[in-house]
Amino acid sequence: MSIHLREIREQDLGLIMGWRTDPDITRYMNTDPKLTLEGQQKWFQAIGQDTDLCYWMIEIDGQPAGVINLTGLDRASGSLGWAYYVGEKRLRSMKTALALEMNLYDYVFDTLKKKELIGDIFSLNRGVIQLHLLCGSEIIEEKKNHVCKNGQWYDVTFMRMTAKRWLEIRDSKKYEKISFGTGTGGRYEETN
Repeated sequence: MSIHLREIREQDLGLIMGWRTDPDITRYMNTDPKLTLEGQQKWFQAIGQDTDLCYWMIEIDGQPAGVINLTGLDRASGSLGWAYYVGEKRLRSMKTALALEMNLYDYVFDTLKKKELIGDIFSLNRGVIQLHLLCGSEIIEEKKNHVCKNGQWYDVTFMRMTAKRWLEIRDSKKYEKISFGTGTGGRYEETN
């Protein structure tokens, strides 16, 4: 298995729209958007000019598989947000999830020199919370009834990895190295 992160291209928008509106994906996200190709094109143009965020297409064995992103790149605090999903169900695996998360830690702390990476997860998504804990993240807060979606309230768990903690535990982790191509948005270059 090989994983590569590359910039999102305009021809990816229909695929991304399909993943983002898949109930299996949106049930764990803050919104259930009603997307159109025209709206996706506006989003693509906006992220291409926004230096505060960066999006990548996840490719697994050369096939588009999902999206990963960072937010807060312009923050002086050194604290970033992040999220990802693998939309192609047949390409999902624990090995892929571990590689994506731990390589993102390497990228954020070694390449970007940021201080912390924070994610928010619907508390009912226990599998992803356990994955983040396995990778070394810590739970920093649980907010009850934090997101209202389609008339239902959801609890949200906030998790964090710091540069200091990752440096302390990285050598105890085993994960496949992946390459980060130039992303869409942001201003960061290829690393391997």
